[in-house]
Amino acid sequence: MASAQFFNYPGTESNAEQHHYSQAVKIGNVVRTSGQGGWDEEGNITTDLQKQIAIAFENALKALQAVHPRLNFKDIYAIRSYHLNMDSSFDIMTMTFKTLFPNHRPIWTCIQIGKLGLEGMQVEIEVEALIPV
Repeated sequence: MASAQFFNYPGTESNAEQHHYSQAVKIGNVVRTSGQGGWDEEGNITTDLQKQIAIAFENALKALQAVHPRLNFKDIYAIRSYHLNMDSSFDIMTMTFKTLFPNHRPIWTCIQIGKLGLEGMQVEIEVEALIPV
């Protein structure tokens, strides 16, 4: 049985230390990310929902590539998204999927909740990917 290996990407070290968690885990050829938000490298979160979703996916890619540099959006097979307001974010997520995943359709679970991990977050995204062989 494969053991878990944990990873962080540059800019997330303080969260790793302060909150004692990692941005990604690799078990065998499967990689899962923790919830990724629309924060920049300084930890600032944009208030623009469309930009926040785009940055959250960029951060998910950074987490995947911290594990394996060849991982890309085409390797993602599952997405979980958490939303403060599904009505305002659902169509933006769908548009983003069509852009990032033009040749496949990952499975998706989306959940509306009351609060996310950091102040200002409107959406949080977790992804799972397979490392290409």
